[in-house]
Amino acid sequence: MAVGNFSLQVFQVSTQAAYKGYSGLLMTKGKIRVLIGKPGLDGHDRGAKVVARALRDAGMEVVYTGLHRSPEEIVETAIQEDVDAIGLSILSGAHLTLLPKVVQILKDQGAEDILVFGGGVMPDEDRDALLAKGIKEVFMPGGATQRTIEFLRREFPNRG
Repeated sequence: MAVGNFSLQVFQVSTQAAYKGYSGLLMTKGKIRVLIGKPGLDGHDRGAKVVARALRDAGMEVVYTGLHRSPEEIVETAIQEDVDAIGLSILSGAHLTLLPKVVQILKDQGAEDILVFGGGVMPDEDRDALLAKGIKEVFMPGGATQRTIEFLRREFPNRG
């Protein structure tokens, strides 16, 4: 599937996307939809792919954007794909810039209801700064993927 000038790898597609009916009431969604993105110049995506597969295996719908995406591309794709959450994997050291930028662009686009979480190699002391800037959760290396699954299920109760 092409979006803009880059390709998406869609791990699972069986959408029961939310929509507004003629009454204006928001209809219920089915499975939790998550976009996994690699912002910036990171060239290593093994961890992102492991998380994407674990989420998919847990019954979530996952869209993986691939490497070297700008925050703008990530947000555009998240809105187009009607995701519930964006998971950002970052190893480059630019986490204090790139992750909050995604949150800000979501706000600017009126899509602040999309939850943002992150993971990767970053100093422990940066976790609180990221949480204060709107990142809902930060996962450090070595953590079990089950923690990410449980986090998303807590955030989106009564969903697949």
